[in-house]
Amino acid sequence: MLQLRSASEGDAESVARILVSARLAYLPFAPSAHSPDAVRRWVGNNLIPSGGVVVAQLDDENVGVLAISESGGIGWIDQLYMAPGHVNQGIGSQLLEHALSLLPRPIHLWTFQENHGAIRFYQRHGFKAIRYTDGAGNEEKCPDMLFEYP
Repeated sequence: MLQLRSASEGDAESVARILVSARLAYLPFAPSAHSPDAVRRWVGNNLIPSGGVVVAQLDDENVGVLAISESGGIGWIDQLYMAPGHVNQGIGSQLLEHALSLLPRPIHLWTFQENHGAIRFYQRHGFKAIRYTDGAGNEEKCPDMLFEYP
């Protein structure tokens, strides 16, 4: 049975594993600017302690991660990743619905222009692209787009 719960310090390793493996599987066009060890340190020292991180747990295994924040009255989805093998099962939709229930409107998120699966996912849930960039402002230097949920 799927359970959504706040991430704890003990989840740092599995959250980092999801972030690293999902990028390798779903974003081969945008290699991470950080090593897996650097991602693990960032997750344990920054991401989880900052709050707003939820894990999707299926049969005692973390299979998805969501990180949300608020800045200047805008809600942000900072991270939404599924472990390889766990996409198209409705888990990402449940994480997204959780974020929508907590964040103020509008809600923003960035995704790469080449990430067609994520684009379809967010559009299916009512997000609209409001800005496109050439990628100069992100670490991967890949063209990206800003989505908004009104």
